[in-house]
Amino acid sequence: MNKAELISHVAEKSGITKTQANDTIDAITNAIIGTLKKGDKVTLVGFGTFSVSQRAARNGRNPQTGETIKIKASKVAKFKAGKEFTDKIAGGKKK
Repeated sequence: MNKAELISHVAEKSGITKTQANDTIDAITNAIIGTLKKGDKVTLVGFGTFSVSQRAARNGRNPQTGETIKIKASKVAKFKAGKEFTDKIAGGKKK
């Protein structure tokens, strides 16, 4: 499912226009990104937790030349699915 399909689905299921659904999805994603940028995490009970993890600097290898290269430390976004989310995907308990 891409963003356009998600917008259509949200609009249909919630009885709002596609423009309103797009604005809502944008507001949610911007709120999550803004919170992660500040170093905080976002927990949606029953769905999962978005967080930021620090990846240490390390040595890597250029696959074309085999030369050793230095990879800078970086921050990466992480998502850990909640139990209810995982259960629904795995076909476990249904509510």
